[in-house]
This record gives sequence, C-alpha cells and structure tokens, in this order.
Amino acid sequence: MSTNQSRRDFFKTTAAAGGGLVLGFSWFSSEAFQPQVVGTAAADAIDFNAYLAISPSGTVTIFSPNPEIGQGIKTAFPIIVAEELDADWEKVKVEQSPLDTKKFERQLTGGSGAIRHSWERLRKAGATARALLIEAAAQQWGVPASECSAQKGMVIHSSGKKIAYGDLAVAASKLPVPKEVKLKATSSFSLIGSRVKGVDNKDILTGKNLFGIDYKRPGMLHAQVQRPPAFGLKLKSFDATEAKKMPGIVNVVSFGNKVAIVGKTNWEVMQARKAVKIEWEKEKDLESSADHDRLFKEMLNGTNVTVQRKDGDVEAAFKNAHKVIEAEYQCPFLPHSPMEPMNFFAHFKGDSIELAGPSQTPEAAQKQIAKMLNIAPEKVTLELTRMGGGFGRRLNTDYAVEAAELSSIIKAPVKVTWTREDDMTGGIYRPAVRYRFKASIDKAGNMTAFMLHGAGLNAGNSTRQDNFPAGAVENLLIQSSDYKSPITTGPWRAPITNFLAYAEQAFLDEVAAAAGKDPVQFRLELLDKAEKSPVGKITYETKRFREVIKLAAEKSGWGKKKKGVSQGFSVYFSHASYVAQVAEMTMAKGKPVLKKVYAAVDCGIVINESSAKNQIYGAIVDGIGHAMYGNLTFKDGAPQQENFNKYRLIRYNEVPDIEAHFVNNGIEPTGLGEPALPPTGGALANAIFKTTGKRLYNQPFADQDGPLG
Repeated sequence: MSTNQSRRDFFKTTAAAGGGLVLGFSWFSSEAFQPQVVGTAAADAIDFNAYLAISPSGTVTIFSPNPEIGQGIKTAFPIIVAEELDADWEKVKVEQSPLDTKKFERQLTGGSGAIRHSWERLRKAGATARALLIEAAAQQWGVPASECSAQKGMVIHSSGKKIAYGDLAVAASKLPVPKEVKLKATSSFSLIGSRVKGVDNKDILTGKNLFGIDYKRPGMLHAQVQRPPAFGLKLKSFDATEAKKMPGIVNVVSFGNKVAIVGKTNWEVMQARKAVKIEWEKEKDLESSADHDRLFKEMLNGTNVTVQRKDGDVEAAFKNAHKVIEAEYQCPFLPHSPMEPMNFFAHFKGDSIELAGPSQTPEAAQKQIAKMLNIAPEKVTLELTRMGGGFGRRLNTDYAVEAAELSSIIKAPVKVTWTREDDMTGGIYRPAVRYRFKASIDKAGNMTAFMLHGAGLNAGNSTRQDNFPAGAVENLLIQSSDYKSPITTGPWRAPITNFLAYAEQAFLDEVAAAAGKDPVQFRLELLDKAEKSPVGKITYETKRFREVIKLAAEKSGWGKKKKGVSQGFSVYFSHASYVAQVAEMTMAKGKPVLKKVYAAVDCGIVINESSAKNQIYGAIVDGIGHAMYGNLTFKDGAPQQENFNKYRLIRYNEVPDIEAHFVNNGIEPTGLGEPALPPTGGALANAIFKTTGKRLYNQPFADQDGPLG
C-alpha cells in the first residue's frame, strides 16, 4: 500500500470515528498551520507540509519525511515531536511521507544534517499541538490554562482531573494557533535521550515489504541492464535474437550506452541477459591501477596545484627546524557495497510518471527525471521505501533515472534491479586519494610548520583546509591536485575525511613521537594554541574537541599500563561533531588482534540512545573493515573485484568490543551518521604501530608487508 493511500485511509477512519485534530506544521518555518477537523468532505483537501494527527481514540500519527537508510531518522523525528507534545509513545504511529517538494524542506538523507536542520521546527510543532490541547481542556473545565499540564497523552489539572488527548481533539482543532509556544527545558526531556526501539523493527524482523527490493506492483515488468564492462567503453552493437526467444522475455532494448533486458520475472531476465551478444568499442583511455599510481606521482611532484590555505612561511620554518618529518599515505577506490543493490520502480504514463524506491535524494531524482522526460516536476510522484544501506551511493540518481527512461521507452511499468556484480562494477566509487605530509618541530618539541598536499582522482579538493591542526600552527600550507578520470566517483560515507582523518591522525602520532611527547598530550597542546592564539580561520570548537579527547582517555585508561595491551589514539571533527577513539590491541599467534575500541562522542543532545550507539558501532565497524581490507583495483578500465568473493569485507569474528560514551553538554544536536568513521582508521593504525613497531601508510592495511600481510 502506498503512503498516500495510508494517509487517505487514516483520514477516512478518523472522519468516520467523529473527527479529530490534524495539525500541520511547515518545514519552511517553525509556525504550525491552523488545525482542522477531518471530515469526509475535507479529507482530500488538507494540504500539509508535515503533520501530526490525533484521532478520537488517542492515536497520534506522525508522518516522517526524510528517507530512512538505517540511521534511525524515521524514529528520531517523531521522538522529537512526541517529546514536546507529551504524547504517549505507545500510541504513536509513524508513517513515511512521499516526496513533496512544496511541503517539505531538505527531504533527503546525507551529510548527517537532518536532525540539526529540523530540530527546532519539530519541537515547535509538538509544542504547538500540546498548547492547543491544554487550552481546550482548560476551557472545558473553566480553569486557567496555567493550571494545566500535559503528560503521556493526557491533560492534567492541578486538582488531579485528567482528560485524554483524543477527547480534546475536536475542540482543540477549533482554537486559534498560538503565534509563540514555550518549549520544554532540555532537562525535563523524558523521551529524548532514552532508548527507543526503531519503529520498523518488528516489520523488518517479520519480513514485511519495506525495502525497495521488496517493492511490487500488479502488472509490473522486471528489467536488468547491461552497462559497459569497463570505464571508457561505449556500446557499438548488440544481438538479442536468442534472448528474445527465452521464456518470459518481453523485450530487449538499447538506450544511451546500455542494453536492457525486460521480462516477466527477475530470474527469467537474469538468464536471458547471458544470451545477449554485445560488442563494445573504446571511447576513452582504459585506465589501470598502474596508471593511477603514475598519475599520483605526477600530481604530488608537479607544480599544477591549487593552494587551499597558506599561513606564515612553511619553507622558512622547515629550513630552521630541529627536525622535519615527512610521510605519504594512499587509499584506493572503494565501492559502497550496500547489502541491498540498486533498484527502482517507474511507470511512465505519457504526461506523468510514478516512481518508487530507495533514494537518499528523491528531489534531485524528481528534477532530473522531469527534465529528461520533458514534463513538469509536479507530474513526477515518488514514493520512498526504506533503504538497505547506501553510505552515499544513493545520493546519486543514476539508477532511478535509468528506470524512468526505460519505462518511457517500453511504455510499461518496470522495476530495474541491479545484481551484486552490477552494483560493484557500476561506478560512483569513493575517489582514490594520496596525501603527502610534512611537519617541523623545534628543540622543545613544538610543531612549527605543517604542510599537506592532497592528490585525488575525481576528488576535487581532497583536503579540509580549515580543520585541525589548522589554527594551531603558525606556518601552514594546504594544497591540492586533481585528475579527471573516466571512473565515476561520488560521496562515500564521510566524504574525503573518511581517509584524510586516518592519514592526518597517523601522521600526527609520528610527529608526536619525533617530539618525544605523548600523542594525546601533543594534541591537547595544539588545541591550547588554537584556543589562546588561533592562526586564521578554524571550523572547530577547541573546548568540544578537548572534552572528547579527555573523555576517551579517561574511559580507556589511556597511559595506564594494561598487561599485553597496546593503545592507539585518534580524534576528528566532521559534520559538526567530535569523536575521539582509543583502539586496544594484543598479540595472538604472532599477529596483532584488535580487541576493543573506546569512542567518546560529542554530537550534542542525543535523540535516541539506542539508535545513536548503533550508528557509532556501525561506523566504527565500517571504518575498521575498509581500512583493513577494502580495495578496488582496475585493469584496462575494468574493476577487478566484482563480488564479495574477491572484495574482502570485515567478518563477524573480527569485530572488536566497542564502548561508546557521550559528552552531555546540552548543545543542540549535530551530525552522527558519519562522524564516528573518520577517526577509526587512525586509532587502528596507531595501535598497530604500538603493538608491532610498524607504521602503516597505505590502505588496505592487510595488503601491506609485515605482521598484517
């Protein structure tokens, strides 16, 4: 059943039961719209941006607009509304909203920014409804509203009288909406900050159709698409004579640089795909990993650079230094590898199109498809399904556009499903990057200069020039180079910082060692300099940075000897949040084994402790797995790792114990889905050095010579 149908059914049910309060609130402002009693005639006329509905039975329905990718947003948004509403969470029903560009703002999942963006407007929406319900109860009792309060779906008078929200819904809907409402003190939160089960947990565990891969429509056809097997090839010709004779096959068509096989079932399409004979021809250079190695050397040694930031005179500082430390780090391309491969449904109807599927950026998909089909954006409807992972891959819209274009060609509803091999070889990878660092220290062990040159393949600016240690050193030079490769790339969980953090934090440990200082103390000293006499612009807050470092050190027992245990430290600021980590390793059978990771996190107010910790655990496991094993190589433009038999993922028995702690500072929420990943590689690499004496400069670590190889 579609979300729109669910909404209509809810309105009809509410109307049949005698009406109720439906409160809309604008995502473009924090003001709530005038509430309306839902009746049969008005049901289809109510137009809200986002809303909560209260039925006479007391059920509160909250529609969540942002795509759910496993980060828990479908639960977190309603928690915020329900907290200010003082709703009984047991009576809250959550529904996923479809794409609606007129009613929703920032209806996307990416950049760990959803909660930060919507925090205040969600709170005001809930608080406005609460104020209306209290006023309705006060008028019914003939008492001042100031004598009434709300708790768990009830309005309570100071005398002890109580009345349920459901019994107040109609009366509350007739009251004028207050222009201003009082929000709760954060210290009085009871739902926010607690452990709340995900609203989809039961449906996931019982196998309900929630994900795009589950999506079905009556009469829907299935399709798979054969794309060029190497980056730099284009379609020359194809012969589908034999494929068209096979059971269930409806059509085989080409569009753009692809060939689509269309049939009645996905299995029949998979079999026929093998029978299609395709000839490709070279369009661009077919790059191999050896070519990329050469390109990196040319960029790092060349003069074609962009200066991203320059403070002081690094050359003079290096010339007069007591010691100069240099290191170079490199990482490969990486696929996103979500457990649910790309898929999308499309039904082109001539002057409109219906879409459904997993997308992190549904509005971008809508606009691109409207432009491609030459129809108005409002003629493109898009129903959002839950996503089985994405990690940035579903920020791109190629697979949705592909389904829409195919439907327009075959004039039928169709669902395009990618195989695992399609998903691994179809592009939009994490860019391959290489970093060259150089730092100088004086006789007292103070860092006097810091230089970074980032070189990337389709990475753009591969640096974060205003991040730490910028601001903490007088002489600083940050520069970048980039090469445009035919290999398609895009955002990958914590873009750029996912590798930059490892390289920077591993290098700072090496500088601290050269300075004869403890790695934690070395960073704290740099932060003291940035706080007392900052040099130029900085994007981070020194106090928050310092607090996560101290918390991680405290919880891990940093500096206290643990028999047979070596510790590695790392800290990073990204997506407006701060995460410090300590990795603990031991030796077993001559190999270093990661046993535990301590994480200290400052993401402001935690909405749902359960989901928050799961995000941290997942990010750390992801960070360990890709730092240790992730590697995508190329030969003549073709990816060499096509499935998980060749692309190594972290295994269950390799996951360490993880302990997460939050800094409780009452600051408004900041990002969380991505910030715990960047520090992980650095903590791991630094722990490996402490355990084995070997510095690691390249990822994946397991491919390096030495105790891990």
